[in-house]
Amino acid sequence: MIVLAGTIRIAPGKREAALPHLRAIVAASRAEAGCIAYSFSFDVNEDHLVHIFECFADMEAREAHRHMPHMAAWRAAWPEAGIGDRQMTEYEIASAKAI
Repeated sequence: MIVLAGTIRIAPGKREAALPHLRAIVAASRAEAGCIAYSFSFDVNEDHLVHIFECFADMEAREAHRHMPHMAAWRAAWPEAGIGDRQMTEYEIASAKAI
């Protein structure tokens, strides 16, 4: 299992412009084969900080995700939507269990 966790920042005054792009990338990514979880959430203390959590079944699903057309559209939307300062970490997980 591959887990990615990180953040992006949205420029002040651009939150409303960014929302349609955030919703689109989440919906398209969740529909991918091998996507276990994909979510963005705004920080409760920093209005323009967005936390990202992604979970894929394996590296093949993660790599396929990177090359999806909606990923290219997502990246292309960043300047218009004021999205930047991306910080991500990728983890390879050997096992997981609900607690």
